[in-house]
Amino acid sequence: MLEEEKVREKDFDLDNFLYVLGPYYRGGEYDYLLNSEKELDLVQSPFIVFELDNIKDHPILFPVVTLIIMETFVSKMRKLKGVRKMILIEEAWKALTTPGMAAYIKYLFKTVRKFFGEAIVVTQEIDDIIGNEIVKDAIINNSDCKILLDQRKFSNRFDEIQALLSLTPKEKDLVLSINRDNKAARGRYTEVFISLGGVVSTVYAIEVSKEEYVTYTTEETEKVRLFEKFRQTGDMPTAIKLFANELREG
Repeated sequence: MLEEEKVREKDFDLDNFLYVLGPYYRGGEYDYLLNSEKELDLVQSPFIVFELDNIKDHPILFPVVTLIIMETFVSKMRKLKGVRKMILIEEAWKALTTPGMAAYIKYLFKTVRKFFGEAIVVTQEIDDIIGNEIVKDAIINNSDCKILLDQRKFSNRFDEIQALLSLTPKEKDLVLSINRDNKAARGRYTEVFISLGGVVSTVYAIEVSKEEYVTYTTEETEKVRLFEKFRQTGDMPTAIKLFANELREG
């Protein structure tokens, strides 16, 4: 192919290309990774989760998988006409520390709307975003919807956050009011601040059923209790119902 296309050797180093791909070929250390016998059409799949926890510190696999993520969503953006596309990056800090991924996130936030898409980043620390020069302005300036949870631990430096997120004095007061006056009579609930383009800004109380709470809790002790019931019953919906009933009974 290189001869037919008259590609010069200095423009494409074939030997180096084959050497780099070697570990992914039959018998290589990662020969299982890119050689699935299944023909997966990720573009048409409506819901895909890439779980990166086990490889986030791997110098070889993490860059490869992030490239797959980038290519998958760009293909969805460009090929799925008239279909709403969304990419949600959970615990964004790790992606933002990778120059290639950070530049990709910047590209997404600047272009995704043109393709009827949405880009969302979720992080526990605002510094993850504002501390990254590649994406700081791109994310903040292109995010009309801002959702903030309890920010009391940042109350002493909230002026900086207010300036970066372009919050009005009223919005600042709303954010710092979160969970300050929750009514015990209403049961177990938390509050959240939502701003839509700075036009509508409100604090909402979030209440869910006990079944929903049990399903989504991240509290380790509660997860242990849930999975213990799952082992006993062999059925997750049943385990959820049993645990939810226990919570109702106190």
